[in-house]
Amino acid sequence: MSNHDGDEKIQQYAHPDALVSTEWVAEHLNDAGIRIIESDEDVLLYDQGHIPGAIKIDWHTELNDQLRRDYLDKEGFEKLLSAKGISNHDTLLFYGDKNNWWAAYALWVFQLFGHDKAKIIDGGRVKWIAEGRPLSKETPNYPATNYKAQERDDSKIRAFRDDVRGLLDKEGKSLQSGYALVDVRSPGEYSGELLHMANYPQEGALRGGHIPGAANIPWAQAVQEDGTFKPIDQLRSLYEGKGVTDDKKVVAYCRIGERSSLSWLVLKYLLGYKNVRNYDGSWTEWGNLVNAPIER
Repeated sequence: MSNHDGDEKIQQYAHPDALVSTEWVAEHLNDAGIRIIESDEDVLLYDQGHIPGAIKIDWHTELNDQLRRDYLDKEGFEKLLSAKGISNHDTLLFYGDKNNWWAAYALWVFQLFGHDKAKIIDGGRVKWIAEGRPLSKETPNYPATNYKAQERDDSKIRAFRDDVRGLLDKEGKSLQSGYALVDVRSPGEYSGELLHMANYPQEGALRGGHIPGAANIPWAQAVQEDGTFKPIDQLRSLYEGKGVTDDKKVVAYCRIGERSSLSWLVLKYLLGYKNVRNYDGSWTEWGNLVNAPIER
């Protein structure tokens, strides 16, 4: 499968196979071995119109365990993908609203199970619509498959609260050498003024602020006005300018892990950082922990 058809910006990234352009998608809509997946914050958008042939993945109800705060287990993941008509051999193209926050989140969860034949549609839903490309209200009905997943491996790309606490010194006041924390939330959340983004319910955590030593690099700074990612030189300057460099072990977080999934993808695939994890417990967990160190 050829890649990106002349999209010079995408080819400059460390791992250009992580992205496809809307132009490429439009030309390959009916290719065998491709499944397009839409994952949105606004779950009603899919029914209003989606890329023809796209499958809806509802992050809240389908990727999450409905009892404990965690993702599906291996059996549940196999059942979900088999029912959706996704095979082990399919290349998955993820996209969605909010500049692909939730699409990146879904891709990240899929990679916990080892499905690494996955790409983001650069610019997502907003760019596809802005270009006047076709939308469909038909829900595709693909034949069921017999998907076989790997055992879920959280160790390489997911961080837990104890992992994050281990990045700090004994007093919890600063980062140990060789590590970087990236708080991708808005400046108001980082400062503790807000518990969530502006214009959202201010809930989820009992305390505001940020994890000591974290650099505030809001996710939106990695994205251009049309929803596509910034060129590699601008991304490199953005992160290196805040001390987040490839020689460090990096953990990104936000409020529940969706915005930081986008930053995780930028660092790991677009810039090629070797050791990047997403702390999906994020501020909803950290801001509720008893005696967790907080900085303002």
